[in-house]
Amino acid sequence: MELASLIHQYRSAFEDQYANHALPSHHNAINAMLRCRTPEAGEIQLQCSDCTVHINQPQSCGHRSCPKCQNHAANQWLDRQRLKLLPVEYFMITFTLPFELRELAWRHQTVVYNILFNTAISTLKDFGQNPKHLGADIGMTAVLHTHSRRRDFHPHLHVIVPAGGVHQAKRQWIKKKGRYLFNAFALAKVFRARFLATINDAGLLIPTDLPKKWVVDCKHVGKGKAALQYLSVYLYRGVISEKNIIANRYGKVTFKYIDSATGKTQTRTLAGESFLMLVLQHVLPKGFRRVRDYGFLHGNAKQRLILVQLVLRVVIDPQPPRPRPVFICPKCQSPMRIMAFVRPSWRPG
Repeated sequence: MELASLIHQYRSAFEDQYANHALPSHHNAINAMLRCRTPEAGEIQLQCSDCTVHINQPQSCGHRSCPKCQNHAANQWLDRQRLKLLPVEYFMITFTLPFELRELAWRHQTVVYNILFNTAISTLKDFGQNPKHLGADIGMTAVLHTHSRRRDFHPHLHVIVPAGGVHQAKRQWIKKKGRYLFNAFALAKVFRARFLATINDAGLLIPTDLPKKWVVDCKHVGKGKAALQYLSVYLYRGVISEKNIIANRYGKVTFKYIDSATGKTQTRTLAGESFLMLVLQHVLPKGFRRVRDYGFLHGNAKQRLILVQLVLRVVIDPQPPRPRPVFICPKCQSPMRIMAFVRPSWRPG
């Protein structure tokens, strides 16, 4: 079931009900997904390499919230991250904003999300540099998620951390032993204090009913590949896969999800316009970077990463760039050549 068809059906009701709540970024996402793979997004002129068939293939919209797009970009990101993987244990640390801060996060998304990144990462850096914990500079990959399994608004940050770090003075790799990285309760305490102090400095009004204890989860995830695969799913293709939308009847849409507590498949049914709002509320502000690397995993720290890989005897097999999917001739099944690109028929007003 295609999300674009649901947008066509329920857009009018969505705009009527959520006129005062929907943001310009939501309307931009709607317009992009409606154009996706239609002549309004532009076309590619293709010619078969073996027979005489010529066709025009509509292009994708390229919007990062579109469930049809960006699969190639997600795979490219995974390829880049796999080149950085080390032969050590990995941990995934999750920093979650409490329910009482979600309204503030919704109204000031760019500011609050940046503060979430900065305070979570600074907390982890200081814990890593503390000789009581590790005494080294750590590397991290952080990804912002704004949804729960039920697709409710639930901002949290996943941070993948190798179990070790670089001692700058000694130019030495310090290994973190055991299946334990940092104390989650201590992380939560420091993170809470820094986050609230930074929110206050930004001039935002802090709710008075905040809980004294926040939730930070620190989980061992093995060698890291599985965690990267999990994070890549929501990087470039929106928060819901079209295969999980299972029904559209009598003005209501039903989708399935995996319950985080039981691991069982559950369903949720909403009015069509409410379903659109549920999905669109996770569209990020324009230009906001959802995924960021830090420490020796940062793009500007390639020399440090190479040093770490040499110390740990990592063998990097050179990989050619991942090719884009090939268009196949509908008549003879041979590869087709791209002959030209046709400009989109749609123009912004």
